[in-house]
Amino acid sequence: MQKMSIRHLPDNLVNQIAAGEVIERPAAAVKELVENSVDAGATRIDIDIREGGKALISVRDDGKGMSPEDLVACLDRHATSKLLDDDLLAIDTLGFRGEAMPSIGAVSRMHIATSAKDSGEAWEILIEGGVKSDVKPTAHTQGTTVTIKDLFYATPARLKFLKSDQAEYSAVKDTVVRLALAYPHVGFRLVNNGKTVFSVSPSSDELFDCRLERMGQVIGKDFAENAMMIDAEREGIKLTGFAGLPTLHRGNAQHQYLFVNGRPVKDKLLGGAMRAGYMDVLARDRYPMAVLFVELSQRDVDVNVHPAKTEVRFKDPAIVRGLIVSALRHAIQREGQSTASTVSQYALGRLAQNKQAQLNQPQSPGLPWSRTQYGSGGGGMSSASNAAYASLAEKTYNAYEPIPSARHEYAQEPQSQDQDLTTYPLGAARAQLHECYIVAQTAKGMVVVDQHAAHERLVYEKFKSQMEDGSGCIESQGLLSPEIVDLDDTIVSKMVAQAGNLKKLGLEIEAFGEGAISVQAMPVLLLGKANPQQLIRDLADEIEEHGEITGLEERINAVLSTMACHGSVRSGRRLTLEEMNALLRQMEQTPVSGQCNHGRPTYIELSLDEIESLFGRH
Repeated sequence: MQKMSIRHLPDNLVNQIAAGEVIERPAAAVKELVENSVDAGATRIDIDIREGGKALISVRDDGKGMSPEDLVACLDRHATSKLLDDDLLAIDTLGFRGEAMPSIGAVSRMHIATSAKDSGEAWEILIEGGVKSDVKPTAHTQGTTVTIKDLFYATPARLKFLKSDQAEYSAVKDTVVRLALAYPHVGFRLVNNGKTVFSVSPSSDELFDCRLERMGQVIGKDFAENAMMIDAEREGIKLTGFAGLPTLHRGNAQHQYLFVNGRPVKDKLLGGAMRAGYMDVLARDRYPMAVLFVELSQRDVDVNVHPAKTEVRFKDPAIVRGLIVSALRHAIQREGQSTASTVSQYALGRLAQNKQAQLNQPQSPGLPWSRTQYGSGGGGMSSASNAAYASLAEKTYNAYEPIPSARHEYAQEPQSQDQDLTTYPLGAARAQLHECYIVAQTAKGMVVVDQHAAHERLVYEKFKSQMEDGSGCIESQGLLSPEIVDLDDTIVSKMVAQAGNLKKLGLEIEAFGEGAISVQAMPVLLLGKANPQQLIRDLADEIEEHGEITGLEERINAVLSTMACHGSVRSGRRLTLEEMNALLRQMEQTPVSGQCNHGRPTYIELSLDEIESLFGRH
């Protein structure tokens, strides 16, 4: 008789295998433990790690704690308090799999001490390599402390594949930061090798206010000062949070935080939707900053698709994506005339550096305005000489008057002499520097406008509106003979599903059998500039990678951007005051005029306080 080749693995080995899926690195263990603390109603969570979490992980909370029976059960596989009934689609908590605690215990030395609320007693248990000790009384305040030592000591192969202590610490900190952003009513503290590296206090403010305050603490003051509020809803799906102005961006997606029903997730669909929302106000190699929260019925999202709970699956992903894209674009249209304060702060910093460098240089004896020669200290010019120079300066100033010139085609009707243009957001034009920059005075300070970048945005928006007819579609041109593109049959169905959206952008496609696409028409702007075969294949690749299509719109916008660049007021063009003021007024009427088509600021703004600080008046 043939011997049976299939056997049941021992529980300890099963737990070690599960640990490889759920706990792939120290950050994953920290995530599981902190989420348990949040679910336990904690208002304060302290995390202590050593050697990036390899040597020690300790998570202490002030939550509801556990009874002795629960303390034993929490270390059993598939035992959980997070699922009230047997419905896996009705999950209101962060944890649900019932595998994390026994998996961690199977590959480490773990100690748990806990005290249930109002119980007046505390208990502890040890588990080493999956072997549990008896429950014993101990001393502990309300809440739970889980201490993990020598993570993966029982699975040395896994330990070898961990990264450096610094890399593992960075992953732990990122995990804690994301959870801190999701739960501003909870205080968090992270200690690494004995040093506190992150600490935020719990907030009792309204949700939007405490979220913004927490974002300022976690991401930085710059984000809190330059964030656009997001609050939108569609078909029972709610999107809230904050997104940075287009001129506040980074070189990677590290500062994009996405949450679904309170769970931090890294989702391609959500990331792609964010990219689409900022499409023509940000360069392709730059990334916006945002903290967005998606809330929907538990039955419309599957959170049980990934062992580490970092991915989710939506019942209707198109609605979620459309909501994010439209909410971001609406916010940009609403506040896109503004530029991030970081732009002005950067300019002030450079000015301060240059000023300090000049002060550190020895004064040239030939400069008549040397502080040492004419300063207010002892010596220097007589009062009579000072008066003479002051009189000369006043005559020189009064001799300057604007030079009248012919009106330019872009100029509007002259403004009334009595109208105070400084009350406008971008103020009244006072001068043009180097035939490139417009200096305007506002009620609160001044602005400096890059005339080419500003006008490029204005022309670009004009081209975009002209390209759309009454139906909101880009003009298309039918091909003399359809272009047939061979694709995988699964991609063909996805492409055809996008046919309606593509038609609005001027690209008309149809299915051609089971494994091909027929291109019937192309956007007029791309004729002669894009190969239909390559275009379709690029769009197909984009669907495969991101589950969405934005490449066609980006190509059209790129052509429009080039046209706008060549059709706008160039640097080196001298403008009259009338023309400069006309440009400022048009910028104020254009929703996204705060940045050019490439995401660069069109102007910087300096308050009077900032200007005076440059001259030491404070």
